[in-house]
Amino acid sequence: MRLKIRKLGAVSLVSVIAFTALRTPALSARTASIHAGINAVLAEYLNESSDGAKTDSEQTPAGSKADTQKKQKKKAQKETAASVNGYQNLGIANVDNYVNIRETADESARIVGKLPADAGCEILSTADGWYQIRSGEVSGYVKNTYLITGKQAAGLAKKLQKKVATVRAATVYIREKPAADCAILTMVTEGEELEVAEEKEGGSLDSEWIKIRLDEEEGYVSAKYVHVSEELKKAMAYTEITRDGLSEERYNLVQTALGYVGNRYAAQGTDPEKGLDSAGFTMQVLSEHLIYVPHSARKQAGCGTSVDTSQLLPGDLIFYGIGSTISHVGMYIGNGQIIHASGSREGVKISGMFYRTPICCRCML
Repeated sequence: MRLKIRKLGAVSLVSVIAFTALRTPALSARTASIHAGINAVLAEYLNESSDGAKTDSEQTPAGSKADTQKKQKKKAQKETAASVNGYQNLGIANVDNYVNIRETADESARIVGKLPADAGCEILSTADGWYQIRSGEVSGYVKNTYLITGKQAAGLAKKLQKKVATVRAATVYIREKPAADCAILTMVTEGEELEVAEEKEGGSLDSEWIKIRLDEEEGYVSAKYVHVSEELKKAMAYTEITRDGLSEERYNLVQTALGYVGNRYAAQGTDPEKGLDSAGFTMQVLSEHLIYVPHSARKQAGCGTSVDTSQLLPGDLIFYGIGSTISHVGMYIGNGQIIHASGSREGVKISGMFYRTPICCRCML
C-alpha cells in the first residue's frame, strides 16, 4: 500500500506532528519514515513562505486593477506629451484670409464655419482630399491643401500661439488700471477670450492683475477671475439667418456682413483685402448697399436714428467703448448676436451682443 501525503497548511501539519508525538513515545521504523515525509512537506511549505510566496487568496492576477491603472497613466502621459496646444493631430490653416468649413466633404456643401489664417484645428479623419476637423465649437470638412500638418504644424504652433485669459466668472470688470478701486472700463461675460497684452509691466501673470486687449482697447482684469493659457486662433461659426419678418434690404445687408466672417483685422483698416478695423468693417458693409458713414465708430454713432437694445433689428449698429467714450462698433444680426472686426487675434467674428457693455444703438436704414 502506497502512502499518499497531501500538502497541508502549516497549522494542520504542526498539529498532526504534535498529536503523533504524544501518543507514540517510541517510534517504529515505519512510523519514523511517515514522520520524515510529513516533516519534509512542512519544511517545503515553510521555505516557500519565508521566500515571500503568497497563498492563493493573496496572489495578484496578471491583469489586476493596479496594473491597468499603471498602463492607463503611462498612456495618458504619452498622449499629453504628444499633444500640441491640446491638439493630438494638429492642423493649421495655410491661407491668406480664411478657409470655409463645410458640412460635408463637398465644395457645394453648406458652410458651417470659417477657419482664419493661422488658426488651429484637430484633424479627425482624412479621405479623398478632404480633412474632417474640429476647431473651437465648429466641426466640418476642409480641403487638405489648406492645412499644414505634422511636424511642420507643431513647429509653427510655437510661433503662432498667444497667451489668452479666458473669463471663468459670470461677469468680470475690465478696469483702467491694475487696482480694484479704479475706473471700470466695461464688463465682459463668461467664456470671453481676452488677449494678454503684456506679462511684466503694469500687470504680470504672477501678480493679481493682467493687462489685456479687448477689441481695440486695453485694460486690466483680476487674475483670479480668468484662466491664462497658450492658444491658437479657432474657427468662427457661420450663422445663417432666415428672411422671416425681415425686409429684403435688412436681409441682404446682414448676408453681406456675414460674408466677412474670418477676415483679417487691421488697425485703421478700410481695405477688405488687407484688413478692416471695426468702423472700417461697418463702413464697408453699409457702402455696398449705398449707405455711407464716416470711418469712425464715434462719428457713426451720430448717424441714423437711436434704437433701444430691446428694439434692435438685424442690420442695426451697436456701439461699445471705454466708459461712455465710443471706440468700437458691430452690426446686429439677430438672435442676440453681432458681427464685428474684433482685433488682430480673431479678425471679423460673431459674438453675443452683451459680450461687453453696449453704450448705444443706431439704425442706419
